[in-house]
Amino acid sequence: MAKGEKRDGVELTNLDVQLFDGANATKRDLIDYLDAVSARMLPGLRDRPLSVMRVRPGQPPFMQKNLPKYAPDWIRTEEIWAEASKREVHYPVCDDRRTLLWFGNQRAVEYHAQLYRSSDDVHQTHLVLDLDPPEGAGFDVVVKAAALVRQALADTGLEAAVKTSGSKGVHILVPLAGAPSFEDVAAATRALAVRAEKLGPEIATTAFIREDREGKVFLDSTRAGGATIVAAYSPRIRPEVPVSHPVAWEDLESVTPQDFTIRTPLPDDDLWAALMPEPQTLPAELIEHGHTIPVARVQAMHEGKRRAKARREA
Repeated sequence: MAKGEKRDGVELTNLDVQLFDGANATKRDLIDYLDAVSARMLPGLRDRPLSVMRVRPGQPPFMQKNLPKYAPDWIRTEEIWAEASKREVHYPVCDDRRTLLWFGNQRAVEYHAQLYRSSDDVHQTHLVLDLDPPEGAGFDVVVKAAALVRQALADTGLEAAVKTSGSKGVHILVPLAGAPSFEDVAAATRALAVRAEKLGPEIATTAFIREDREGKVFLDSTRAGGATIVAAYSPRIRPEVPVSHPVAWEDLESVTPQDFTIRTPLPDDDLWAALMPEPQTLPAELIEHGHTIPVARVQAMHEGKRRAKARREA
């Protein structure tokens, strides 16, 4: 494809440049993939504030939240107040194919969407557990930990879909019915993580502090509220450009995250839509249990301060 050719009105440039070191792929490969997968990827991005990870030649990858001022005016934005930086952030919203192609041309490789849609009734649409293996571990331990989470869900009457993270772990998502509060979803997520940990304490842990995990798979229950998750089918900035790919539960033992890249042929149908169960109501008992469990980040912060004080006194 020649320089300056357009797709859906978007001019595409420098397509034959290497995407990043170790990618074994060009910008053309990225855009071809995003174009091919757009109909499947857009439902997970549409109407959600978006953050992207971009790569530039000779520079480290960086997260971009604010839509650049040079962006076309047809890209919708959502203004959200950032308490940490005390400023309003103009998040882009990727509603259509041409917006996705424009971001691809900006060398945006990863697409991280908020867990809620931008509407008058803002609420979290999915409960998310992120499973992160210890350094050097194989994917088999993640599969074992995922089975624990699935059992904990089943014990509570819930069903979930699973996808590779595109890195080393998996994301497990439960679609939610109604409009539960962010606080209740966060509580239920903590409760499920604790229950899965109790089913296999030799495999999984909810310890937020890395040094306390003892070589176990971390069940990250902090994906709630203003957190984001990499979208299904999104590429990742990793060697060979793997993607976050849906997997049927019965197939999880026979795959690895590296099996799915921007060069892997796509299935005929939208697997993520096919595997996602119907929206479910979170049981009140699960929420109540979760509200008795300390918030992991807050607990870790206090524990970190306690340990630092102990070291100083020692």
